[in-house]
Amino acid sequence: MSPISLTPFDIAIAASLIVVDAALSIWLHIRLHWQMAIAAARMVMQLVAIGFVLKLIFSLNSPAATLLLVVVMVLVAAREVAARPERRFEGGKNLIIGASSVGFATLLTVVLALTTAIRPQPWYDPHYAIPLAGIILGSVLNSASLALDSFLGSVRRERPGIDARLALGERYQTAIAPIVREAVRRGLLPIINQMSAAGIVTLPGIMTGQILAGLDPMEAVKYQILLMFLLSGGSGLAALTASYLAAWFLTDDRQRLRLDRLSD
Repeated sequence: MSPISLTPFDIAIAASLIVVDAALSIWLHIRLHWQMAIAAARMVMQLVAIGFVLKLIFSLNSPAATLLLVVVMVLVAAREVAARPERRFEGGKNLIIGASSVGFATLLTVVLALTTAIRPQPWYDPHYAIPLAGIILGSVLNSASLALDSFLGSVRRERPGIDARLALGERYQTAIAPIVREAVRRGLLPIINQMSAAGIVTLPGIMTGQILAGLDPMEAVKYQILLMFLLSGGSGLAALTASYLAAWFLTDDRQRLRLDRLSD
């Protein structure tokens, strides 16, 4: 079974559903029709642009070009992690946390998958490395941003309790540990929910795409299971890294809680 090639007319038929949504927005006075149109146009332009970029990189088959694109993707994801929390560090530390958490988790997970489970030749083949990095980045970005937002919000609410424990002689790491655990837990909840629903409530994207492309369903299932394990591991690493780095930036060599380093 060969993949079915889509024509512009096929895509236009699907786009008609956006027109229906926009009409409903106007009819119900929801006032989302312009936002929907802009979002749809932006999505099409972004995907077409990345399609041309990927064609170029695939033709080059260069490890340097592959690494460059992955680094750009990581930096964009890091910026998203840095911008989402309601409270932020002064001096760009949110960006450092975002880049460290998503970069470390993505690099470790992708390299592990490429060198052990998937094993393309060469192992950095952009046909495998870039799509895999993109899928994992989406998950680790979500986990890191949720963990960071949870930690920075909780540490301010719990300041009296933390200060009291520090005054009683507890080490900073011990006093802050419950907040770190809760932040990591919140960062892991989306991937846990995703794993719990996979195969019963939803057919995940990569599995659906491979079946539509003609792959045997059981082979598609194997790839989806592998991917879910990779997403779970990467999400945990990202949430843990973001939480511990935030905790580290909020103290000094005197084991004090330094909320003065945060700004709203």
